[in-house]
Amino acid sequence: MKRSLHKPNKNVTVVIDVSFTEEIEIIKEYIINEQCPVIYSLNDDGIIRFEWYLNEADNTATLIERFENSDVWEELGNKVLGSPINIKFRELFKVESLTVLGDINDSFKEKLQAMSPRIKTYVGGIN
Repeated sequence: MKRSLHKPNKNVTVVIDVSFTEEIEIIKEYIINEQCPVIYSLNDDGIIRFEWYLNEADNTATLIERFENSDVWEELGNKVLGSPINIKFRELFKVESLTVLGDINDSFKEKLQAMSPRIKTYVGGIN
C-alpha cells in the first residue's frame, strides 16, 4: 500500500467510550453474538472497522468504528437508531464520550448533539 503525506481522505472514525454495570459475560454475549452480527449482516462495504475493546477491571469499553465517509456512517445510524439492537446498547452501556474524527455534515452534527460529541477535523499526517 502506497503511503502519502498530508492527503486527507473522506474516512470518518468514531470512538465511543462506555461504562457498564452488567456482568462481563452479558456484555461479551451482546457484543459477540448480537451487535456485531447485526452490523456485519448489513453487508455494507463502507464499514471499514467496527471493533470493541474491553477493560474488565473497571467495567469500561471502547467501540471504534471507521467508515469510508460521513454518508456511510449516517446511513448506518439511520438503520440502527431505534432498532432493538440499539435499544439494548443503550440499556447495557452509558456513553462516557463520543469522539468523531473527520468531516460530517451539519444535519448529522445536529442529530448527534444529544450525545455531546467531540468533533475533530483532519489537519495532516501519514496515510
